[in-house]
Amino acid sequence: MAKINWFPGHMNKARRQIKEIMPAIDVVIEVLDARLPKSSMNPVIAKARGDKPVVRLLSKDDLADPEVTEAWRRYYSDDVNMTVLSIVMTDRRQLARIPDLCRKLAPYRGGIGKPVRAVVVGIPNVGKSTLINGLVGRRIAKVGDEPAVTRRQQRIQIADDFTLMDTPGIMWPSPESEVGGYRLAASGAIRDTAVEYEDIALFAVDYLMQRYPERLIERYKLGSIPDGAMECMEAIARKRACIKGRDVDWHKVSEIILKEMRSGVLGRISLEEPDRDVPYRELDVDPHAI
Repeated sequence: MAKINWFPGHMNKARRQIKEIMPAIDVVIEVLDARLPKSSMNPVIAKARGDKPVVRLLSKDDLADPEVTEAWRRYYSDDVNMTVLSIVMTDRRQLARIPDLCRKLAPYRGGIGKPVRAVVVGIPNVGKSTLINGLVGRRIAKVGDEPAVTRRQQRIQIADDFTLMDTPGIMWPSPESEVGGYRLAASGAIRDTAVEYEDIALFAVDYLMQRYPERLIERYKLGSIPDGAMECMEAIARKRACIKGRDVDWHKVSEIILKEMRSGVLGRISLEEPDRDVPYRELDVDPHAI
């Protein structure tokens, strides 16, 4: 498995900024990807916030397996200093709940001259900018499908008793595990130009074969699941005419698989579960040889 390492220079600065502002923050709004809450949780942020109360948002809820998301909610429910909400960032009714959740976690703030001070944190491409625009009611934060579009801090007055601080999305220098890195890449959190596209698609297919085989069979009309991930990708390539002469166009079929998985075309898929770890099986070929 190739090692994924993606850490633009501006993210070092963002890490320092978060540590500097944390003493003046009352509540942390941590945005995680509902499809991979553990892998999208930045340990730098966890260390910086200490014991400050947290509103943990499981974003992209409409793309995640609902049963798995509910398992994650139960997993986090024992922490009395935390409120967990699965959310679709474009749903204004869900967004409207967030300031009140923050106020409840910081009851000593909110009076005249003492607004609740919250900070939004999360890795790139997890929905932070969409969240901020939704809370404010207008577009003030740049939104994009590519990760790392927020580059500087912003302080936003949401209400007289509620102030929000935005920070750039920060990825840690290397994910804690290689499998975690591959999950992040499969979800789109890491720029596609920073990873081997075919490697990530191979990982995704291997996972889907173990956890959601019926999705592959139905979407790509396979009839049955082949024995290995490369064989499965080749079968999908032939169904989708991803062929160069007699050879498989591995890049083209990889793009199709990842795009359809990330967009929800393959259905609501979670890439990790709190009480179950689907391993990445060692391949019998070098994925770089694809």
